[in-house]
Amino acid sequence: MRMWFALPLLLAVSPAAAQPGDGQRDGVAAWRALREGRILSIREIEKRVVPTMKDAQYIGFDFEMPSAVYTLKFLRDGTVIWVDVDGRSGQVIGRTGK
Repeated sequence: MRMWFALPLLLAVSPAAAQPGDGQRDGVAAWRALREGRILSIREIEKRVVPTMKDAQYIGFDFEMPSAVYTLKFLRDGTVIWVDVDGRSGQVIGRTGK
C-alpha cells in the first residue's frame, strides 16, 4: 500500500486514533517503526537526497511498508524522476528517469 504524504499525518495523530481495524495497518506499522527508530523520518531522507537532485523540483514522497522504502518524486525539464531510498539506512536503492 502506497501512502502519499501520509507519514507526516501519522505523526500528528496518536496511535489510538489509527486503529489497525480501520484499514490503516501499514500506517500504524510505519508510525511504530519511526517511533522505535527502525526507520528514518522523511525529513532525514529529504535532507540527504534533495540536495543531490540539482536543477530538479521536489514534488513529494511516497512510503511503502513493510519494505520501508521511500520514493521521492522530482520533476526536471518535464521529466518525472523517482528516487527509491531504503528507509532503514537512508541509502538510495533505485532511480528512474533522467
